[in-house]
Amino acid sequence: MGRADLPVRRNFAATIATNGFMTTEAPDKILAEQLAYYGARAPEYDGWWLRHGRYDRGPAENAQWFREIAEVESALHAFKPAGQVLELACGTGLWTAKLLSFADHVTAIDGSTEVLAINAARTGPTRMTRIRADLFTWQPDRQFDVVFFAFWLSHVPPDLFESFWQLVGRCLNPGGRFFFVDSRRTPLSTAVDHLLPEPEETVMTRRLDNGREFQVYKVFYEAGTLADRLNALGWDCSICETKTFFIHGQGSFRTA
Repeated sequence: MGRADLPVRRNFAATIATNGFMTTEAPDKILAEQLAYYGARAPEYDGWWLRHGRYDRGPAENAQWFREIAEVESALHAFKPAGQVLELACGTGLWTAKLLSFADHVTAIDGSTEVLAINAARTGPTRMTRIRADLFTWQPDRQFDVVFFAFWLSHVPPDLFESFWQLVGRCLNPGGRFFFVDSRRTPLSTAVDHLLPEPEETVMTRRLDNGREFQVYKVFYEAGTLADRLNALGWDCSICETKTFFIHGQGSFRTA
């Protein structure tokens, strides 16, 4: 099956225009809560990345975290995400800024107005297009050389795994490539007051600094298992893990 033949698994809601962005309704309660969480968390999101506050695990673990970030950044640098790049779930722009070092143009999509505003303040308008859209209903009207997503695959509900990768395929030019990074299963990655779900569970309770709680999807993958699943869907890929914190991968759709 070629990318052009990949079917739309289901369409949850009609797309509507709001404030110049494309937006859609969430398909279920957890996804709606997940979107609300990232909007509410936007002002404190970077604290997780920088290991501040509830995410501070002490000098040794923090140093390991930043060493492994450097490892992933080195892999992205070797990958060279050049040309027309699509960033799914772009967030506050931590990775958008890195993509702009390589890309001719970055199209960044997120469901949260709040994180898009921070993204815009961080990266500016140059060589950028930002779209507010629900990634579970959005469909591309063009194709890209690279599709990139950071810490998003783990938030895709298990029953939408296949349709998400079909979406990635529809977004790519012939010969186009993907790169992703996400979290490995370790309590050291999240806040000190968060509890990881059991290995067989796929929903996690997340808490803001003010104590407000949300339910989000959180699915952890192991490199070998994920590579096998993607191979079965027609992707040639390489999936790697850092020592403690991250899983990252790259690949392209297999041609006949």
